[in-house]
Amino acid sequence: MGAAGRDFHNFNMYFRDNPNYRVVAFTAAQIPYIENRVYPSELAGKLYNEGIPIHPESMLEELIERYDVDEVFFSYSDVSHEYVMHIASRVIAKGASFTLLGMKDTQLKSERPVIAVVATRTGSGKSTIARFIADIARKKGLRVGVVRHPMPYKDFRAVQHIKSIEELDRLTVEEEEEYLTYLEHGYTVYAGVDYEQVLMDVEADSDIIIWDGGNNDMPFFRADHTITVTDALRHGQELKYHPGEVNLRYADTVVISKADLVDTHTLNSIIVTCRSVNEKAEVFMVRFDISVDDEAIKGKSVVVVEDAPTVTHGEMGSSLGITAIRRFDCRIVDGRVYAKGTVREAYSRYPWLEYVIPSLGYSEDQLKDLEDTLNDADCDYIVLATGADIARRMRLNKPVVRLRISVDEHYSHGFREHVEDIIERLMIKRKNNNY
Repeated sequence: MGAAGRDFHNFNMYFRDNPNYRVVAFTAAQIPYIENRVYPSELAGKLYNEGIPIHPESMLEELIERYDVDEVFFSYSDVSHEYVMHIASRVIAKGASFTLLGMKDTQLKSERPVIAVVATRTGSGKSTIARFIADIARKKGLRVGVVRHPMPYKDFRAVQHIKSIEELDRLTVEEEEEYLTYLEHGYTVYAGVDYEQVLMDVEADSDIIIWDGGNNDMPFFRADHTITVTDALRHGQELKYHPGEVNLRYADTVVISKADLVDTHTLNSIIVTCRSVNEKAEVFMVRFDISVDDEAIKGKSVVVVEDAPTVTHGEMGSSLGITAIRRFDCRIVDGRVYAKGTVREAYSRYPWLEYVIPSLGYSEDQLKDLEDTLNDADCDYIVLATGADIARRMRLNKPVVRLRISVDEHYSHGFREHVEDIIERLMIKRKNNNY
């Protein structure tokens, strides 16, 4: 059971070429347009000459009966513990066993130092933290390999090595959201479906590897240091979502992001929660600095486009986009009023969405609905609080302004020094031939 990421990796690591199992199907959730496809034979291995079918998760019970399934492996992320156990109940009620694979069975060991950046929830700011770490490593003269959690929403390719912005045109908006800012900062990004091949490629080009996780998933590579980001705006969720709690429990460093947006009592409560399950991790509070391309938006009316996963299955009604715009005294126009097609459907499916327009772009139909929604909105500016520059993909009838997000080092006391120390220790370890 998966969402075109962790499920494929678990298959590759545990089941591919394993004669003790016969994998009869994948089920797909969270990500649209994945179901009713086939995991291709060239990735599935010698035991699956016709590939493996991918079905909607709604068919779970039917598939268990049809194939007399013995065991169901749950393999996706950013879902509540209650949700996971409801799935388990559906499986067990049909007579099958329910299994979660751990890191010993699914992680790859690198010959390079690996710093993993993961989170307790999607949208916590992993990529901003990961880029901050990459910049520090690059300034030390190191070749930095950035590896992103898989998002094979269009192509099931063994390896993606994204080197230029032009290459993003063949990918979805959701993939661009994660890749574009890295490219703009002069990095290339490794991803794909087969992370054994991804690891071999990135090792050849890198002195140190930064793993930038997806959702709140665990890293696919065994990390020498794990930084887990927890979101101050989602206080109380630190231990309620799978596998975010796992990430918090084994973290070497915990970052509380957006710490300036909550009060001291809330911050102290988050720290107490983190330390209740992980006494060894150092805890840092981090503020994100938010800027805009054009300050002419001050006092103007705007619609805000947010990163879709954060405000859909990430369950945030709004994120940093709304926070930033309020600092510019803008009038926020309610995107719900103008929503078309699949965008309108998103508001029904995710009722917590407030004002913001999710940057849905898994298909051409979704892109067209998003374009029509933005063009119909009665406002002066479109503000992109997503990492994707959707203006490259559509014809918009009003000016577009992008938000830029980075770590505010003045607020985030000691975090840079902490990262520098981590990198120095790992490189000494490598120099001493401990890899």
